[in-house]
Amino acid sequence: MTPKGDTTTQPEPEMSFEEAFRKLEETAQALEEGNLTLDEATRLYEEGMGLAKLCNRLLSATELKITELKNAYSEETADVPLEDQGYLASS
Repeated sequence: MTPKGDTTTQPEPEMSFEEAFRKLEETAQALEEGNLTLDEATRLYEEGMGLAKLCNRLLSATELKITELKNAYSEETADVPLEDQGYLASS
């Protein structure tokens, strides 16, 4: 629940990493160009921080998934002889 009067723009929860990152780049560019009122700059900054948080969360989730897959794969192949994994040619 957001506090009453909070106008912070929250990123869409179903937004992909690529979309969030693209919007973050656009937001940063708009801030760097200037020509914004203080209110506009503050709103964009808040939006950018939300997008950065979303990107970080999505990257962390992906990193965890990759780690889990690597661990699962290494556990599956730990008991299989190297010849059966295709690493060593059988004589």
